[in-house]
Amino acid sequence: MKIELHHINICTKNVPELDRFYRAVFGLETIEGRENNRNLDQGYSGSVSFLTDGCTEFHLATQDLGVGHRMGHAVNPLERGHIAFRTDDIEAVKKRLTELDIPFSDYGTWAMGGWHQIFFQDPEGTIVEIHQPGCE
Repeated sequence: MKIELHHINICTKNVPELDRFYRAVFGLETIEGRENNRNLDQGYSGSVSFLTDGCTEFHLATQDLGVGHRMGHAVNPLERGHIAFRTDDIEAVKKRLTELDIPFSDYGTWAMGGWHQIFFQDPEGTIVEIHQPGCE
């Protein structure tokens, strides 16, 4: 099972302002076509800016305190933001978390088309996403 850092999600009430900040300070660029991969009819349709430094992605998303409730999950990835890792074996990750007695919310292929996403918290409350692309 391979796991690598994929993106950092930062939640905001003003996506355009945060977008301008990260572009100006870090020289980030838009990820072309990423917006077209969103599932807007599954509980979250807020504005999102998809940026990259060429290696790591930055997802600047409109804060939504109700996503977890609407989706029936304990973990809300759009309250304070999250860090995200990509894997090639989501089932192995879920098995490892279960063996370690770490509760997680399995959102399935929810916000991004073809990405099976799970979310959990580290001991300090940081939200962590692990997703596997190529799932339906």
